Amino acid sequence: MSQAHTGAFAGARVPFEDVPMKHLILGNGPAGVVAAETLRKAAPGDDILMVGHEDAPPYSRMAIPYLLEGNIDESGTWLRKGADHFERLRIRQLRGRAVALNTEKRTVLFDDGHFEDYDRLLIATGSHPVRPPIPGVDLPEVQTCWTLADARAIAAHAKPGARVLQLGAGFIGCIIMEALAKRGVQLTVVEMGDRMVPRMMTPKAGGMIKRWVEEKGIRVVTSAGVQRIDRGSEAGSDAPLAVTLSTGDRLDCDLVIVAAGVAPNVGFLEETPVHVAKGVLVDDRMETSVPGVFAAGDVAEAPDLFTGAHLVAAIQPNAADQARIAAMNMARGSAAARDTRLNGVLAINVLDTLGLISSSFGQWWGEKAEAGGSGVEMIDETRYRYLSLQFKDDVMIGATSIGLTQHVGALRGLIHGQVKLGDWKARLLANPLAFVDAYVARSQQPMALAR
Repeated sequence: MSQAHTGAFAGARVPFEDVPMKHLILGNGPAGVVAAETLRKAAPGDDILMVGHEDAPPYSRMAIPYLLEGNIDESGTWLRKGADHFERLRIRQLRGRAVALNTEKRTVLFDDGHFEDYDRLLIATGSHPVRPPIPGVDLPEVQTCWTLADARAIAAHAKPGARVLQLGAGFIGCIIMEALAKRGVQLTVVEMGDRMVPRMMTPKAGGMIKRWVEEKGIRVVTSAGVQRIDRGSEAGSDAPLAVTLSTGDRLDCDLVIVAAGVAPNVGFLEETPVHVAKGVLVDDRMETSVPGVFAAGDVAEAPDLFTGAHLVAAIQPNAADQARIAAMNMARGSAAARDTRLNGVLAINVLDTLGLISSSFGQWWGEKAEAGGSGVEMIDETRYRYLSLQFKDDVMIGATSIGLTQHVGALRGLIHGQVKLGDWKARLLANPLAFVDAYVARSQQPMALAR
């Protein structure tokens, strides 16, 4: 308990509802910042401490590619521009990394040896880049692209004409790839999947993106991995690095960037009663298996909108939504707070790959026919236009698009609203591009009557 609670119980003169609570937020990325700001509105008198471990103000990792492109400086990555923003909101900040949690004592141990107590705890520790177990992956010219420090190191090596190999062509990899292309490097992208962005695009869509990227002068090698990374001098090369692929090819490189995925930061939760699978398991209130402990953002594993199965949806809009819900439930002692629930995680991905816009929503891979699944694809290879719609019974559960930049929000609306399409499903199977008309016609009606 915080000191405020201890004093209140000792004197027994102050009602529980009037005692300020201490909210400890682990993580100062988008989820942590939104949660802190929401808490301040919902619980004006409570104590809020937000902890981050990097030597920088709270910033957005998604802005790092723009930094590498030279469109912004480091201050352009900051989540809040005012130097006194958090001070004005009375949100205290601390630099440190959590290393252990004691849920019985309600304390967190940090890497400098000090403890912080809490009444409500939010785990918003985010994720970290995965480094595959490849010989040579720890050489200094092998970089991840996740922090401002990473960006500085990449900028030092990725000069115009530099030979760069990027391992991974997923969502994050494609964003990094665009920044590297704009720096004028000679770029090769290696992806273990059979297409680009395999975890957000159908086979046809991922293949179209690959062809687009190759036409822009970037070499893409799919169904391949990096076998080893050697010092160039050891492999008879004058380049700093010699990279051997699983195909047997060897490439001379000045820089290797690992963009092979991320994993939630949950190590400090070992030997605690907080349930962890891939991420921290939460309910629809964003509360963990331990009362008073919540999680949000890339570290949280929340129920899926359609299946109810838990999944990590590591995108910034989900992080912000989860943070608001967690904060409102953390502040339940306040008259301003209410019991707020997540109606399910919806996977949302919107990507700009060298000018080609693609998106995927929900269960974009579809459902089995025996479970009521059906779908339709529209393909225009010449104009780089593609649309896939997936249904379960008469509800759209997923969609994938390329080259469709207008009104794709209608796809998200139909999917997130679980709108009953009725006879519009047959119309969409015949003409997928009619999804905007379907949204206008069906989403405005009460869902129970929308047949």
